[in-house]
This record gives sequence, C-alpha cells and structure tokens, in this order.
Amino acid sequence: MSSISTAAPQARKTQHQKIYQIVISGVLVALAFLAVLIGKIVPNVAGFLSYDPKDAVIAISGFIFGPLTAVIITVLVSLIEMLTISSTGVYGLIMNIVSTCSFVVPAAVVYKFWRTKKGTLAGLGAGIVVMTGMMMLWNYIITPFYMGVERSVVAGMMMTVFMPFNLAKSGINAALTLLLYKPIVTALRRGGLVPRREESGGKISVGFIILGVLALAAFVLLFLTLIDVL
Repeated sequence: MSSISTAAPQARKTQHQKIYQIVISGVLVALAFLAVLIGKIVPNVAGFLSYDPKDAVIAISGFIFGPLTAVIITVLVSLIEMLTISSTGVYGLIMNIVSTCSFVVPAAVVYKFWRTKKGTLAGLGAGIVVMTGMMMLWNYIITPFYMGVERSVVAGMMMTVFMPFNLAKSGINAALTLLLYKPIVTALRRGGLVPRREESGGKISVGFIILGVLALAAFVLLFLTLIDVL
C-alpha cells in the first residue's frame, strides 16, 4: 500500500515536469525566433551569409532537456522562419537546420554525459569544430545551386569566407551559451520548472565569466573584420 501511495505523487511530479518541458520549450522556440529577428539588423557577410544568436538559445535548450529537444526546436524555428520572413525558401531551410544542428547536437551530447564545467567547454568546442567543418561542406554542395555560380567560385571562398564566417558565428554563439546557460537554468530550477540534476562545478566562477567575455570579444572582432567594420 505504501509503495502505491509513494508512486502516485512521483507520477504526478513526472507529469508536471513533462508539461513544464513542453511549456519552456515553447518559450525557447519564441525566444529563438526573436533572436532570428534581431539577427536581421546585423550586416551579412559576402552579401548572403547571415548571423543571428538563435543557436545560443537552442544550445541552452539542449543543455537543459537534451539533444532531441534541441533538434525539435531547431526544425520548428527554421520552419517558422521559412514561412514568415525568409526569402531563401527550401535552400535556407536546409542550411538553417544543418547549421544549427551541427552546433547544438554535439554540444548537447557531450554535456549530457559530462555535466561539468570542462564538459561545457568541451561540448561547445565540439560544436564550433563540427559546425565550421559541416557548413564548409554544405556550402560547397548547396551554394552553387543557390547562388547560380560555378563550384570553382565557391571553392575559392572556402578559406577566405565560409571558414572564418562559420568560425565567428559558432564562436559568438558558444560564448553567449557559456555566459547565459548557468543563470538561466539556475532560475528555472529555483522555480521548480526543470528537474535538478547532479552536476559538479557548482555556480559559475569568475574565471568562467572572464573566459566567456574574452571569447565573445575575440569572435565578435573576427566577425567585424568579415563585414569590413575593422
């Protein structure tokens, strides 16, 4: 009898957590789309490569709920963008999904199995490397069709445009994730909106904040160079 009475509250708690996850995921979808809108004020690189901070929002969702949730949010936001404000159609949809997933999935997978400060850094570092490499490949494949140019032209842009752009984009979003994740997840846990998990490392340290700020500054400077501000 006692086992039944114990199981009932636990089942209700699990159900509430699932509802909270759906609600918070919906909020994160909205925030990620807002980040896309904010990105519209940022000048494009080479006339067609655009930056927005939505990957940071989605990476945080992956850290909180896991890589599958991050993928679902990525697809939803990309579809909303295509159906509302995008002029790039299916090409843009494909590139958005591939770009974001190649950053957030490695980061979320590493963090899922290594919930420490080192795991955070390793996951975000993996996201930067995978996204930069993956987008160089996909730009080589897709851009000739999208831009209507010879593949040799795109090949000539690999090291001078595509690599530094994706390095800057993923680096900025990694730094934003590094700075924002801990305060956001701590607030959600205090409100009982997400489950508490065993994590080593405790509160974010001053050194961690300094590292995030320095990384953000470095990648922003790289991006400003690409748009000829510096």
